Amino acid sequence: MPVLLQEVLAALRPHAGGRYVDATVGLGGHAREVLAASVPDGELLGIDLDPYALQIARVRLESFGGRAHLVHGASSALQAEARELGWKQVDGILMDLGLSSLQLDLGERGFSFQVEAPLDMRFDPQAALTAAEIVNVWPEQELADLIREFGEEPHSWRVAREIVKARPVETTTRLAAVVAAAVGRQPGRIHPATRTFQAVRMAVNGELDLLASALPQALELLAVGGRLAVISFHSLEDRLVKDTFRQAALDCVCPPAQPVCNCDKRATVRLVTRRPIVPADAEVAANKRSRSAKMRVVEKLGD
Repeated sequence: MPVLLQEVLAALRPHAGGRYVDATVGLGGHAREVLAASVPDGELLGIDLDPYALQIARVRLESFGGRAHLVHGASSALQAEARELGWKQVDGILMDLGLSSLQLDLGERGFSFQVEAPLDMRFDPQAALTAAEIVNVWPEQELADLIREFGEEPHSWRVAREIVKARPVETTTRLAAVVAAAVGRQPGRIHPATRTFQAVRMAVNGELDLLASALPQALELLAVGGRLAVISFHSLEDRLVKDTFRQAALDCVCPPAQPVCNCDKRATVRLVTRRPIVPADAEVAANKRSRSAKMRVVEKLGD
């Protein structure tokens, strides 16, 4: 179930002849609807690190023929991949960050603490770094810093200490048990391992670095009037998107006390959403995985 689907379509305004990029195409849910709304000749470039997701996306988008271009790669390569198609500018770009349902539901990938599996967590199975290396090799301080920053876990030092004491930790369920013992379980709260798993996964896949690289490329690739929509599920991702968008929308970055502007900064986008769009109660009830989604949208300005 693609998150914020109607809101994405309203933001991107797909139309005939348009060119669109889904930089995290996943299972192709958003891409399919963008292509359907841009008949008869709108095109879409879909990029994803996960080859298993791309296999499903290819089947789901098969009926659109040559209008769908799917590529195995990172969102940080979106500009290069668009240029490979001969696209100098595009009309809309979507980034739907975080995990896909496929990755969570295939327990053997190691993303879920509810199914016993090796500690993997790689979006791209060919990547070098795995969760097992982080959990079993990283020094305690680096592990604690990671869990605190990416997982926003208040008990990060305790969690890291217990993980190091329990080494080797070889499976998802074992890691979850170690974290639960360190943090303790509270009725009605999220599983105590949730934040640690999130932190390790984000580090394995370099998710914040990819986003930081992809955002300026996306803004540059947009045609005048084109829009970029980013759906995030993590506060650090949302903050990076918000700050990038606000900076791009500023006409001046001189210090407030300076009487005359001499920075020559000009806004390149306008903020379509000053506050993030979040799922309606009905969507959250139908798809609980959407509950933490936040979407921000900007539109490219002319000279």
